[in-house]
Amino acid sequence: MTNEEAGAMLHAYVDGELEPSRCVELEAHLAANPAARAACERLRGMSAAIREKADYHAAPATLLGPLLAQVSGPAASPATSAPRPSIWRLLPGTGVAMAAAAFLTWTIATGYLRPGETERITQEVLSSHVRATLAQHSFDVASSDQHTVKPWLSSRLNYSPPVIDLSAQGFELRGARLDYVGGQPVAVLVYQRRHHVIDAYVRPAHGPAAAVSLTRDGFNIQSFARDGMEFWLVSDLNRNELSDLARLLAQNPA
Repeated sequence: MTNEEAGAMLHAYVDGELEPSRCVELEAHLAANPAARAACERLRGMSAAIREKADYHAAPATLLGPLLAQVSGPAASPATSAPRPSIWRLLPGTGVAMAAAAFLTWTIATGYLRPGETERITQEVLSSHVRATLAQHSFDVASSDQHTVKPWLSSRLNYSPPVIDLSAQGFELRGARLDYVGGQPVAVLVYQRRHHVIDAYVRPAHGPAAAVSLTRDGFNIQSFARDGMEFWLVSDLNRNELSDLARLLAQNPA
């Protein structure tokens, strides 16, 4: 992949709109190219600054109500509904009306259709799991001993992730690795259930964490938070057993 190709995909990647197979290619390029990685982080920073600091203003009811009515259609049957005045007659001029309607339509579309932080993290952990599976490099430290895995991770991160041994419950701890999610290094605990590998991404929670439970490209993904940490589980293990692991991780002390 060339720098030009990577640059063309960065906006879609940061917005969480890049398909997983392309994410794998781009992330491999970013890992090997500090300049491209720096450009990606600048773009992420700008996106985060806009989300956090931009001023938002509610549309006036005289604009929002009629426009939504035009989009959604009549709420009652034509026989019982009075004709609606055209939205253009409600605004002072056609030019202003067109600009306002276009802006409001864009605001509604971006607010409801653009993937947010949760969707972006979902795509990142899925791409990371697929990349590790294809490379047959699931862990950097191979050990089923939580007292070996936890110090290894803690010495390489600016936080100490909980490491829980669940072999007695049928989820064998195989080891751990470091990866890069949400612009930060994260701990990845690697569990195994029969022939299924489960990656558990653990990072400090940044505000309230949305619980996720979904299937994407044949993989089940589940997230939850506990004790100030956010967990993201990814595997081809069936949803019920992945939920069992999530429950055990949420309930057992580290």
